[in-house]
Amino acid sequence: QVQLVESGGGLVQAGGSLRLSCAASRSIFSINAMAWYRQAPGKQRELVARITSSSNTVYADSVKGRFTISRDNGKNTVYLQMNSLRPEDTAVYYCNAFVVGLYYWGQGTQVTVSS
Repeated sequence: QVQLVESGGGLVQAGGSLRLSCAASRSIFSINAMAWYRQAPGKQRELVARITSSSNTVYADSVKGRFTISRDNGKNTVYLQMNSLRPEDTAVYYCNAFVVGLYYWGQGTQVTVSS
């Protein structure tokens, strides 16, 4: 079991940057995969980026080249660096961990990008 707490969301102008953090309640060293998802109003939750225990990464096409996911095992934290933000990136961003066949979610952090 693991608890996840996101932080770092906020309001930013288009073209700006934000860094989201996801702090886990236990060591993430052996967690199979951790990811960031987002959900915009009226839309389904979608995968933004995923990082495995061996630091392999996957990104949604819409964020490739703009977002970077990383992990700091020593701090039990996963980050999402978001650059060149667009209004369409506006959403609630959720941290996710896949642990022994179960998915765990944080409470989400709001990101709003103004045009």
